Amino acid sequence: MEKQALKGVIAAIVTPVGRDGQPDHERFTSHARWLLDNGCDALNVLGTTGEATSFSADARRELMVHAAETLPTERLMVGTGCPDLQTTVSLTAHAAKCGFAAALVLPPFYYKGVSDAGLFSYFSELVAATQDTLIPIYLYNFPAMTGLVFSPEVAKQLHDTFPHRIVGAKDSSGDLEYARKLASIDGFGVFPSDESTLAEAKASGFVGCISATVNLSAPIAAQLWQRPQDAGLQQRVKRLRAAISALPLIPAVKCMVGRLHSDTRFEGLLSPLMPLSKEEQDTLPNFPRDSA
Repeated sequence: MEKQALKGVIAAIVTPVGRDGQPDHERFTSHARWLLDNGCDALNVLGTTGEATSFSADARRELMVHAAETLPTERLMVGTGCPDLQTTVSLTAHAAKCGFAAALVLPPFYYKGVSDAGLFSYFSELVAATQDTLIPIYLYNFPAMTGLVFSPEVAKQLHDTFPHRIVGAKDSSGDLEYARKLASIDGFGVFPSDESTLAEAKASGFVGCISATVNLSAPIAAQLWQRPQDAGLQQRVKRLRAAISALPLIPAVKCMVGRLHSDTRFEGLLSPLMPLSKEEQDTLPNFPRDSA
């Protein structure tokens, strides 16, 4: 059975870290339920904000199993991209076995200057190696981290060749003109990484957003998704996002999630990421009051 396409407000959920350096499953589920109960249409598990590439493949598989056992999988996308194809295939197949609605896949990010032909080859092999799963795949465009860009041409070629497998993209480039070009591909679902873009989602053809700051802004982002012309909501979303993203993003989001749940154990990070200084913490908004 073909899975229903994801859309709407999606949080790139943080992964709480236990004292052993492994994902804290219980805190993860607690925050995930808060997000799903407070405006999120879905969650992106083990993305950049979830520090996926800092965890072992086994830790990622274990968190996938836990998430699938405790949360509605039809509302879960999961990051499975790695520099090597074999691990990407293994994690993508595991995501399908767990019942996730989609896989979000980075390009093979060690080599720079990879051609469109090289990207097409990599994703063609991924589709072939997971052909028994039929899990939908979203391309993860994040050139600041990977050094690679999915050109609109290769995105279209992949979608046209594998229309039921390569179904869309998350764009973390911040280039809305580029995102609009991707969204002009017929049947290709595009999620920018900034929830303020929800105000223009219909006009630009976006199907929602996948954002780190939705870990905090979910309630007002959900309202903006429903009322995109509300200028007051637009300003509230922009103000909260700007205040958080002015600092190192993942430590800032985790610090505020800790405040949200009155639990500093949410703030733990894996090396090489470092916690905010006291001075940096003092500049964060007094959530939720400052988002009003």
